Amino acid sequence: MTPDQTLPNARDWRPGPTAALLGALGFGLAAALAVIGPARLIAQIEGDRGIIPVAVSHDIQVDGVEVNTTGKNGEEARLNGWQQAARLAWAKAGGPAMGDGQIQSMVSSIIVQNEQIGPRRYIATLGVVFDRARAGQFLTGGGAASHSAPMLVIPVLYSGGAAQVFEVKGPWQAAWAQFRTGTSPIDYVRPSGANGDSLLVTAGQPSRRSRVWWRNVLDQFGASDVVIPEARLEREWPGGPVKGTFTARYGPDNTWLGSFEMTANDEAGVAKMLAQAVVRIDSLYADALQRGLLKPDETLNVHPQIDPALAALIAAGQAAEQRAAAPTVAASDTASPSPTPTPTEEAKVSTFTIQFASPDAAAVDAALAAVRGSAGVKGASTTSLAMGGTSLMKVSYSGELQTLADALKAKGWTVSVGKNALSIRR
Repeated sequence: MTPDQTLPNARDWRPGPTAALLGALGFGLAAALAVIGPARLIAQIEGDRGIIPVAVSHDIQVDGVEVNTTGKNGEEARLNGWQQAARLAWAKAGGPAMGDGQIQSMVSSIIVQNEQIGPRRYIATLGVVFDRARAGQFLTGGGAASHSAPMLVIPVLYSGGAAQVFEVKGPWQAAWAQFRTGTSPIDYVRPSGANGDSLLVTAGQPSRRSRVWWRNVLDQFGASDVVIPEARLEREWPGGPVKGTFTARYGPDNTWLGSFEMTANDEAGVAKMLAQAVVRIDSLYADALQRGLLKPDETLNVHPQIDPALAALIAAGQAAEQRAAAPTVAASDTASPSPTPTPTEEAKVSTFTIQFASPDAAAVDAALAAVRGSAGVKGASTTSLAMGGTSLMKVSYSGELQTLADALKAKGWTVSVGKNALSIRR
């Protein structure tokens, strides 16, 4: 057996949204570069950040197994330690009494979390992974369980008077990245935090209530809803105990599910405390899922289906408006039949890009509402969101770009026309 070598998993590490986000930001960044300069923009995404989550495995893993063994030499002491760890982990997982040979046959890997090897002694903290196909029948919870919808994880850490998510490589993000989600009923979507993730997902995001804003954020990562595990660290004195307060929240309204406190003796024990806290918060989310609380918020569907009766009324009203606007044909001879007007060909639907200022979520909603409410607009959705900066939306419009610009000017917007693009502002 060798220490488990984990690789990124495509479900957890999602480079696609980041690449798509950066591509969509290109137009907005080009405009912003001319205003504030490249140095300040690059500083927001450069630096040493981003932790790739470990691979998702559905095997049964038991962490934090401490062993202290001896042998004729260091190698034998280490082998004895791994065998003892398998026995202790099997008992910790609730397995029935079995011989060492049977237990060893179900071990798929040993994870070395910390180890010290001497000439004849081995002291270590290990993780033991049991193969679910062989061990699941003997352990509780081995059967299939219902899973949640994909949940975006925003691990918010409050430490030293500051809040952070992906701005730096934080210990709370690291604890979630190292958490093995394979046995959890929650389908966690864990961003790596690299590149544009640090701009899109911040500590201020959970306080926003705009469903349009949330829907665009969730769509970037292919998630249906969000969970917000919070960690607040308070240090008694330098080098002394560290108190942690942990809270499980979820949804666009930042709904409270539960909280608890833990304490580490010193700074060296913080990582272990955070790893244990992740497991406890996961159990809170699993319990909420069982009670039917952890389900996608229906208000996040910003494009609900229109009632058929209402859709028929809207269609009838639009038809009446078209008939009223159609030119009337005067009959010069009552005997001759009136010419039947041929239906005009529907205007070609084109796609345009609109650039708009987005100082807050209300500004995003106002811009979308103004564009969607313009005649001829078939659809409008944001492709890039930049809080406090310039955002982009893609618009499907039945008509000419200048016609759309005139319609927005009539609503009080200042409009600049470019090549297949508009820039609007109040």
